Amino acid sequence: MAVEDSIAQEQPSKVAQENGKVFLSEPTAVEKSSSYREESDFLSDLKDFEKKALFELKSQLEEAILGNCLLKKEDQPEKNDGNVMKAEKGDEEAQPEDAGEEKATQQCEEKKFEEINNILCLWGVPLLPSKGREATDVILLKFLRAREFKVNDAFEMLKNTLQWRKDGNIDSVLEEEFGAELGSAAYMNGIDKEGHPVCYNIYGVFADEELYKKTFGTDENRRHFLRWRFQLMEKGIQKLDLRPGGVTSLLQINDLKNSPGPSRKELRIAMKQAVGALQDNYPEYVARNIFINVPFWFYALNALLSPFLTQRSKSKFVVARPAKVTDTLLKYIPAEEVPVQYGGFKRENDFEFSDQDAAVSEISIKAGSTVTIEIPAEEVGSTSIWELMVLNWEVNYKAEFVPFDQGSYTIIVQKSKKMVSQSLEAGPIRNTFINNESGKLILTIDNTSSKKKRLLYRYKTKKSSS
Repeated sequence: MAVEDSIAQEQPSKVAQENGKVFLSEPTAVEKSSSYREESDFLSDLKDFEKKALFELKSQLEEAILGNCLLKKEDQPEKNDGNVMKAEKGDEEAQPEDAGEEKATQQCEEKKFEEINNILCLWGVPLLPSKGREATDVILLKFLRAREFKVNDAFEMLKNTLQWRKDGNIDSVLEEEFGAELGSAAYMNGIDKEGHPVCYNIYGVFADEELYKKTFGTDENRRHFLRWRFQLMEKGIQKLDLRPGGVTSLLQINDLKNSPGPSRKELRIAMKQAVGALQDNYPEYVARNIFINVPFWFYALNALLSPFLTQRSKSKFVVARPAKVTDTLLKYIPAEEVPVQYGGFKRENDFEFSDQDAAVSEISIKAGSTVTIEIPAEEVGSTSIWELMVLNWEVNYKAEFVPFDQGSYTIIVQKSKKMVSQSLEAGPIRNTFINNESGKLILTIDNTSSKKKRLLYRYKTKKSSS
């Protein structure tokens, strides 16, 4: 389990330095994290033993499906017509002599394959290898990786998952209604730097005793909670591209701020059940599991759940103490996709910065140095909007408008003020300015400390509507 104490790698910026000051006029994109790479699903990228394991699993699966022995007997699709099965095995006595009969047999065979495909699908992907697609290989590789490419173990895991989904009617969970109470406990929001959809799990909502009892108080309540959690997972999978080269997994963020501790028996039971079911039936659907605002009792809970987790699952864990939440999230998620409450730039219903102009840039501010950002404001009556945030605070910040006309006066837009760490959860500073003459805005960030700071910012200019 990794503990994130270091900041994300920084993007080298093209800057000019003069008298200890750094001048930056053009934004530079925040560099994507290269610390984690998922295995490729392209057959050409697989190692020889992986290709061999995939071929063997497909053979076992094909035989089990055609032999009607993948699920329990009462759950099997209708067995294939005898002539079809014999023809598959090459029995010459079963071959029809009449051309019309041969065509009818072929049509019957195709219909049976279609029925099998319709019944034996997983996340919308047909499982019959001989009639499958690239997505079939992607699904099978997930089970193989979850079992370290041990074919028999992967096949058993796949069978158990299919049976679990059948017994629990999981395919219908997307159509079920669970009420609005749990909506704040977990939700999908944005993507990470690799394109994984991000799921936020907010355990602090269960500090409310009424919601806690309603969610975990009885066995029936806990079953309701588990089905809601499975529904959330199914919704996340719908956002994936289950093809080689596609995004095939999610990023999980687990916020433990104000969460009830492991002393609450009902929560322990529910978490144990959820962890077991998700790990056993949704293999390799989590790229990373990031735990933030981790309290002291987390390590006791982890020791409790650890025996139920595979080593591969545990290797994807990242743990961040409260002071390192923003640094950790920015390592994996673009700043424009991190919600403001976690130190990012993403606000709900933000109409100022759309997808096209939402990108955030980053530079370093060396100890004892000043960074100056210039925002062109050449068109009279245009509106300039900018946001900025500094990690590892504190710094001083001011903003001025400098007209191009040397006979005009500089306008103080923002007096020098200290940006302090307590402001982090409120999100970045946002300012606007409408210029009545051509000029430029100059944002000055002064780092008087002995430590390097990280500056994140973005800006846009809206032309006058008149």
